[in-house]
Amino acid sequence: MTETTIGLIDSDTEGWAQHLSPTHLQMLYHRDGGPGRRIATRRGLWAAVLVYLLFSLTDIILIPDVAHLTVAARFLVGLGTLVAVEWQFRTGASADRMDVTCAIALVLAYGGWLFTAINTHYTETISYYLVFGAIFMMSANLFFSFRFLFSVSVSGIMLLASIAVLFHALPGNRTYQLSFGLFYVSCFIFTSYVNWRLNKERYNVFLNAVEAKRQHKEATERGMALLRLSRTDPLTGLDNRRAVDERLRDLWHDWQKHGRTFGVMLIDVDFFKRFNDCYGHQEGDSCLVFVAEALRRTFDATDVTIGRYGGEEFIALAPLSGEDELKALAEDIRGVVEDLNIRHEQRLDGFRTVTVSVGATFTRHLGGGKLEKIIHEADRALYLAKASGRNCAKLFDPGDPQSNDESENIAGLLGTAIEKNLVSLVYQPIQDVATRRTCGLEALMRLNMPDGISVPPSLFIPLAERNGTIVDLGRWAIRTACLEILANDLAPVVSVNVSPIQLKAPGFAASVAAILGDTGVSGNRLAFEITEGLDMEMHADVLRCIGDLKLLGIEIWLDDFGTGFAGLSWLRLIDFDTVKIDRSFLHDSVTPRGEAMLRDIIGLIRNRGPRILIEGVESEDQMTLTRRFGIDRAQGYYVGRPTGAESFRHFRSIQQRRASGRY
Repeated sequence: MTETTIGLIDSDTEGWAQHLSPTHLQMLYHRDGGPGRRIATRRGLWAAVLVYLLFSLTDIILIPDVAHLTVAARFLVGLGTLVAVEWQFRTGASADRMDVTCAIALVLAYGGWLFTAINTHYTETISYYLVFGAIFMMSANLFFSFRFLFSVSVSGIMLLASIAVLFHALPGNRTYQLSFGLFYVSCFIFTSYVNWRLNKERYNVFLNAVEAKRQHKEATERGMALLRLSRTDPLTGLDNRRAVDERLRDLWHDWQKHGRTFGVMLIDVDFFKRFNDCYGHQEGDSCLVFVAEALRRTFDATDVTIGRYGGEEFIALAPLSGEDELKALAEDIRGVVEDLNIRHEQRLDGFRTVTVSVGATFTRHLGGGKLEKIIHEADRALYLAKASGRNCAKLFDPGDPQSNDESENIAGLLGTAIEKNLVSLVYQPIQDVATRRTCGLEALMRLNMPDGISVPPSLFIPLAERNGTIVDLGRWAIRTACLEILANDLAPVVSVNVSPIQLKAPGFAASVAAILGDTGVSGNRLAFEITEGLDMEMHADVLRCIGDLKLLGIEIWLDDFGTGFAGLSWLRLIDFDTVKIDRSFLHDSVTPRGEAMLRDIIGLIRNRGPRILIEGVESEDQMTLTRRFGIDRAQGYYVGRPTGAESFRHFRSIQQRRASGRY
């Protein structure tokens, strides 16, 4: 069954038999059956010629006087036909042409035998022997798959030849001639009828086969459509996670077995939740579609596989030869999305269009490892890209302490750090610039590994924020600072750093109130430092939590002002009690431009009303500068280094002894 036939019949799925004319269907039937008929004709002819030549034995037995003529005719016609048909078969002649050759061969075979056999002197024998002439008519109608009218014509010629010989060439009475004549006519009619039924049955089989093939094709297409649907993201049309995972397994297998390296890139749309909240979910979906279409167009003619990995996250898999190619490809992805210029006015980082962060990793060595590891590496690289300001591409670096395997151990350790006493607090003094007296302490968290090795806060704090343990660690820090410092009156105020994740956590303000009640500490002796950063989003839950904390009397400080992008917006929305200027502005003030920038920042904050605290004071010159600029408070190594609560307890004991005259 040819695809052309199916294609024509598929033009009317519901009523294809009515759509195509009988002539058209017959044409398709004969054309479609041509290859099979050619093979059947060739095989049938070989069998027919073999039988035809074997009948030479009956010629020798029954009509020996003319056997040399009949046998010669048999071999001449039989072998000649074989040569002709073999030549046609090998040269690709059509089935109809081969049928014509076979039909001519049948007529010649019958005529050659008949007109040589009737010359025998064995008239009685030949009168009975002629009954075998019916075999030739049956061959034309039944043995070969001739078309009905063609086979009737061929068998009709042999019928006429038989009757002519019967009535004119052979002596006999009328009864004999009439009986044999009726026999020939009956054979002709019977075999022609059977041939008509066979042709009709073959045609019906053809129609049924076409219908079955059409239904099979439809079922296959439906199955393929369902398979495509199961592997395609319905929103963007990209490969879904299932299809991407299959492609990833294939690349992983090729890498493990043949050393064919590849890269994995995770692509996250920056601030997409804020985009959805601001413009609506329909616009959010459109944004994802635009991003997906841009990525598809860019890499359509390459081996790069682009898929949607979930939510606003996409993934790209690319066979690559080195990390330089991966870096270039990741940057291309970032640039393609940036060039779309999709407006995003509600961002907090200075950009006004939709961008993406890209985390990439590359297969580095053969053997070992698990498939999930490479996704995990790309995910960690993506986290670093977001932590670095977004709209950038980061490549996983196994030597980076924020992305190496040791960070996994630290992340796992954070969940039991409180229970195992692996976390502690140190306190750094805050000095009133005018009076030079210590007016407060900042609580700073420290983490030690079980073997005593210290883990820098720059490593474990982001990990704690990422896996959610910062919530428990933060509550522990607040309670510990209240118990160690405030409950013992070692300082008038203690500031504790609070993560945006804590402010978003349900019931945070209530848990702080419970800590104040348990420790007997007044809320106005506690300050929370909120770091200005990209994750500090201004949504209702955060603002409500800050309002609840201020009702408890807790001061709210804005930390690291000037290093992020949200500070001005937060100054407008929240009445901060203190704003801490990042140390970098003080250190840059050695130049006229840096000093001017510091003066401008101080003026900006002063106009809003909060106290000003500057970090990083490490020399007398810097302290002198803070006095000249009228800064309220200072913090840094010149003022005091971070130390444990025991040091302040000891210092307080000395002060008390001096006051009582016992020291």
